[in-house]
Amino acid sequence: MKMPAFKIFDNDIDFETLQEYLSCEAIAVDTETMGLIPRRDRLCLIQICNDAEIVSLVRIGLGIKEAPNLKYLMESPELTKVFHFARFDVAMMEAHLGIATHPIFCTKIASKLARTYTDKHGLKELVRELEKVELDKTSQSSDWGNVHALSEDQLKYAANDVRYLLPVYRKLIDMLIRENRYELAKACFAHIPTIVYLDLLGYADVFAH
Repeated sequence: MKMPAFKIFDNDIDFETLQEYLSCEAIAVDTETMGLIPRRDRLCLIQICNDAEIVSLVRIGLGIKEAPNLKYLMESPELTKVFHFARFDVAMMEAHLGIATHPIFCTKIASKLARTYTDKHGLKELVRELEKVELDKTSQSSDWGNVHALSEDQLKYAANDVRYLLPVYRKLIDMLIRENRYELAKACFAHIPTIVYLDLLGYADVFAH
């Protein structure tokens, strides 16, 4: 598996990269963190990729509270931000950088709506089926906190996690349209910011009995 070249930034992307991504129809986004609780655990890395496989890895240092170029990018209304399990990544960027990401496409939600023939909706399974690529998840559970000393394996893992999202996103759209579920999917994506807000306020499932 040939790796795409990636650029490493500290705390924000530069203006040139911002403009490059703003010219796209969609970008893939992922995050690496110190844990799974947004208000407790630190945001360490943000990965971005476009169709040209221009990958940016943004290392977020301790105490960083804002990233103006990233904020402008993630809040751009004309650019779709594609995540796998958007609920978590959007919450992390909101909690730590004050970024209100929109519009959103979540490949995990799309998979659950379109691929009802399986209960396997992880990114590894999606990429295996739709792109015929086996992702290496060895570095998934590792220490991302020492952002300036991330290993080559960690950086490659982080880049690969966004590299295949856009092809998967387009194949899932085709499936959703074919099964007459695309409008339902878009309604679900539009609801993600509300779910994120509830998560950050500490609410559990308000839709439960």
